[in-house]
Amino acid sequence: MNIVIPVINYKYKDAIYNVKIIYKNIKNTYIRVSNDNEILVTTNKNTKEIDILNLIDKNIVSILKMFERKKKTNKENYYLGKKYNIIYVDTKFSIIEDYIYVKDKKTLDKWYSEQIKKIYKERLDTIYNKFIEKIPYPNLKIRKMKTRWGVCNRKSKTITLNYNLIYYDINCLDYVITHELSHFIEFNHSKKFWAVVYKYYPNYKEARKELKE
Repeated sequence: MNIVIPVINYKYKDAIYNVKIIYKNIKNTYIRVSNDNEILVTTNKNTKEIDILNLIDKNIVSILKMFERKKKTNKENYYLGKKYNIIYVDTKFSIIEDYIYVKDKKTLDKWYSEQIKKIYKERLDTIYNKFIEKIPYPNLKIRKMKTRWGVCNRKSKTITLNYNLIYYDINCLDYVITHELSHFIEFNHSKKFWAVVYKYYPNYKEARKELKE
């Protein structure tokens, strides 16, 4: 049985962090962070609160880095590189300045999917028409992928784009499409391949950097 104690405060410089301690039947102590700036500590029931705070003291630099990584990877309230505040309210879907008003998560996901199908197809057509080399017009697939932004299958003449690209600036989507179309010319990642990418997307290094952050 897990025991969760009330949240305690941990102060570092000018910031105050909430610390939630979860007691389990385990030997070691583990620290992770949540999306809402909360430090989560999982430990055994014999660990004292002062020992937990001392452990956080010793690892605060690493913990802060964990928060930064969490912020960078949590893109689900972004749309084409812009951050929005998602407001769930029983009203018609609308976007006003920095706010998205939507009935529920299901409706939001449906809207994202509709935008993805439309925008990915439009950008694919635009970039494909820039290529002077004779390449096949590919079948377009979209799915969530954990380790790749795009995949080119020359045999089936298909490119697959990552669903999550919708959260990033449109330039990142353009780069990935250019990257995958270039594989119809050069299938490896040789200098010749990157020359093709550069030819149609000169700022590819900036886009690659953003997608790696």
